[in-house]
Amino acid sequence: MASQLIREWVGIQQFPASTQTKLLNLLGKLKNENVSTLTILVMGKGGVGKSSTVNSIVGERVVAVSAFQSEGPRPIMISRSRAGFTLNIIDTPGLIEGGYVNDQTLEIIKRFLLDRTIDVLLYVDRLDAYRVDNLDKQVIKAITDSFGKEIWRRALVVLTHAQLSPPDGLEYDLFFSKRSEALMKIVKLGARIKKQDTWGSSVPVVLVENSGRCNKNEDDEKILPDGTAWIPNLVKTMTDVALNGSKAILVDKKLIEGPNPNRRWKEFIPLIFAFQYFFIIKPIQAAIKRDIAKEARPSWELRDVGARKF
Repeated sequence: MASQLIREWVGIQQFPASTQTKLLNLLGKLKNENVSTLTILVMGKGGVGKSSTVNSIVGERVVAVSAFQSEGPRPIMISRSRAGFTLNIIDTPGLIEGGYVNDQTLEIIKRFLLDRTIDVLLYVDRLDAYRVDNLDKQVIKAITDSFGKEIWRRALVVLTHAQLSPPDGLEYDLFFSKRSEALMKIVKLGARIKKQDTWGSSVPVVLVENSGRCNKNEDDEKILPDGTAWIPNLVKTMTDVALNGSKAILVDKKLIEGPNPNRRWKEFIPLIFAFQYFFIIKPIQAAIKRDIAKEARPSWELRDVGARKF
């Protein structure tokens, strides 16, 4: 794996002073827990705001974003260092093409992640997507099949385009609640999270507004409709997930390729041969011998025996 260029996190300086203080405190919290590197994997469908969210977190335009331009075909990792702490964010292409999960894109992502450890998964979707369907379930299932169910213990759901006016006169909090519940239901189905998996109900959902028209508070921080400064809130939630006690996901060759098909069931081969010999071959041989013993002698053989007597 080629070494990754790590640059000084100068983008943090463009945040308002209040946001900078909160972010540096969060980095300090991670370092106090002996976490000096945090690797974030950003995944989801295309056009949901993954790259814009990456740019917002870093505070720099590190990934090209255009309404008239398709996403890059390959993952990209942005690495920034500050006060002895390294933040890695991996932006990935959208997983859907032609109404289906693009297996080739998924394979490219998996190969890119080989030998990397994923500390946090950001699953990104839009708050203003008014319904969920089987396509959402396909994407969740593809991520689960690729990296294992346990990756959702290290996940948070990010809903972009949070500065909206809900349809049909719904209150904002009610709309957010319904949208979150519908999406989390699909996440649990696609990720095969069962009722006994108590952690499944604790996957956090965070709101994001990447637009330059996002409202701001008196400290010049970008805020959500409820007044929450969303960038430090997102990083705080990422920090909480990273420190939740679950195991980070190491993307090794075994995880990518699955069990070796040449070794699968190999230990059962001697038992299969033994079963075939004692319960199939030997009974057939015994039956053949019985048939031979019972078979009547041919008439010509009987005539020869009779002629020899005279």
